[in-house]
Amino acid sequence: MERPRIHIGWLYPEYMNLYGDRGNIIVLTQRSRWHGLAPVVTQVRLGETADFAQFDLLMMGGGQDREQSLIADDFMKVKGSSLGDAIEDGLAVLAVCGGYQMLGKYFKTHTGEMIRFTGILDLWTEGGKERMIGNCVVESDLFGGTRTIVGFENHSGRTYLGKGLRPLGRVVKGYGNNGADRTEGVVYKNTVGTYLHGSILPKNPHLADWLIQRALDRRYGGEVKIGKLNDDLEMRAHEAIIARFGR
Repeated sequence: MERPRIHIGWLYPEYMNLYGDRGNIIVLTQRSRWHGLAPVVTQVRLGETADFAQFDLLMMGGGQDREQSLIADDFMKVKGSSLGDAIEDGLAVLAVCGGYQMLGKYFKTHTGEMIRFTGILDLWTEGGKERMIGNCVVESDLFGGTRTIVGFENHSGRTYLGKGLRPLGRVVKGYGNNGADRTEGVVYKNTVGTYLHGSILPKNPHLADWLIQRALDRRYGGEVKIGKLNDDLEMRAHEAIIARFGR
């Protein structure tokens, strides 16, 4: 019997790949195999056109201000419209740090440089002089009950959500979106934005499976369901972070 295919896109891998964000692609690929799926990964690079509707799941990692400036024009003119349409259609997306910021309206650096984006999501980012760095623990209701998400953050941007958006979670330890309102990340339909590197998915298998299932629901209309894997090792790493930083 042919395994159901899941088509994973990796946007700007050559520029947006800080702090091991590539690990998220490895996790999505391997967990898809363990769930009996046939993953196909396609890299979408600077200058390439893409029909994002063809993907089931998209990952966009983080990058420094310089990298964001280099790809901003391409993101606005070449990829933004297709990506926005796919997100509205329910494309599952994981956007980390710089990738998260680029889904919003703009990033104004602490030196005053304005980098404009497509405004796919109603959020915006303003740079501060002090970087927000460290391990982060978040409580999230994304999974049908409160669960923790752990990761590492390192960003100068302060991100603010518009009224129509909800955060990924509440900060227990760390800074989150802006260091002030105790929110972290964003959720819109099947899109998750977050400041958490780590990479984030190896220590948060429940988030990885949430993304995979949302991707399958859109592609197969609820006919393909993933089961529960043995995540003892992954959750030991997760709990170790909470024990050190989250209480």
